[in-house]
Amino acid sequence: MVLSLSTRVYQSENQPYTERIDALREVPAKVRILSCEPLLGALELDLTGIYWVIVGGESGFKHRPIKPEWVQSILEQTQKAEVPFFFKQWGGRYSKAGGRIFNDRTWDQMPIAWNEHLMQYKHKFSSKSKLMKIKQKFLLSTH
Repeated sequence: MVLSLSTRVYQSENQPYTERIDALREVPAKVRILSCEPLLGALELDLTGIYWVIVGGESGFKHRPIKPEWVQSILEQTQKAEVPFFFKQWGGRYSKAGGRIFNDRTWDQMPIAWNEHLMQYKHKFSSKSKLMKIKQKFLLSTH
């Protein structure tokens, strides 16, 4: 069984790519992740069988702006479906230019399976600080 598999879902100027979610659901993975980045428009998502949603804005010289209402809509959809939500970035000329704060906080929710997976390897780490560094490397929050 595959531990995790993700697919990128985004709204282009003329066609949404949400049909990729159906293909993702067919994969026998323990964790199915939607990466909605760069988020270029509003998305209505069917989160059945999805275990984590990551949202982020576009970065780079010709980045296109992300709208807070698009992020809010996905946050509400994840809350309704009880799916962890991770807000990666607002985007901008540089990836960290706009920061990660949304609705006065950072959103670092993680699927339970990630922490379960990490705990399998806890005995390999001689200290809690090493485990924390590994979690951070894989964007795993301890919050």
